[in-house]
Amino acid sequence: MRPILRRGGPALHVVVMARAPRLGAVKRRLARDVGDLAAWRFYRHGLAALLRRLGRTRRWRCWLAVTPDRAVASGWPPPWRAIAQGPGDLGARMGRLLRDLPPGPVVIVGSDIPDVRPAHIVAAFARLGTCDWVFGPAVDGGYWLIGARRRPARRHPFANVRWSSAHALADTLVNVRGSSVALLEELRDVDTGADWRRRRQEIRSPSGAP
Repeated sequence: MRPILRRGGPALHVVVMARAPRLGAVKRRLARDVGDLAAWRFYRHGLAALLRRLGRTRRWRCWLAVTPDRAVASGWPPPWRAIAQGPGDLGARMGRLLRDLPPGPVVIVGSDIPDVRPAHIVAAFARLGTCDWVFGPAVDGGYWLIGARRRPARRHPFANVRWSSAHALADTLVNVRGSSVALLEELRDVDTGADWRRRRQEIRSPSGAP
């Protein structure tokens, strides 16, 4: 496998897609089980930790795609450069990122997976050395990461994807059929009270500490 983490040439771009951490506006499914305040605290702390972990290296440019769009001016921490996600469904928003960011491979991750680490980003870019696409599958049938080499330009991978369903990854893979694809390890989102309690137990136990 030929890695593409190198000096010179097009930059590597990492994008975190995030919702502004406002009480009552984040992790709505989780909030139904644990309450708005607990869900907000979980999301806020998780997002801050993710930005710290992925922002410590200079190997890639750090972009924070935020919603609502006005949250761009909320004072996000360096080295993250905030940009608006814009209108449309998740596919439309990610499609614009893949189309409009400066030249170079792009890796997009969500802000809801607590176990994402810099090593996952390094692995994704390494696979983009030989593959057109890389995905990080989620336990629920979606994906927590998508990466694109973007050279040569590829068709839109998000047409007719059933977002927030067990079919999201499978639908996207159909759209990129004929291109070379790599998969990373499967990770788990925290969407329900049971997920939240499991995560809290993992943090408390020495073997499960992040």
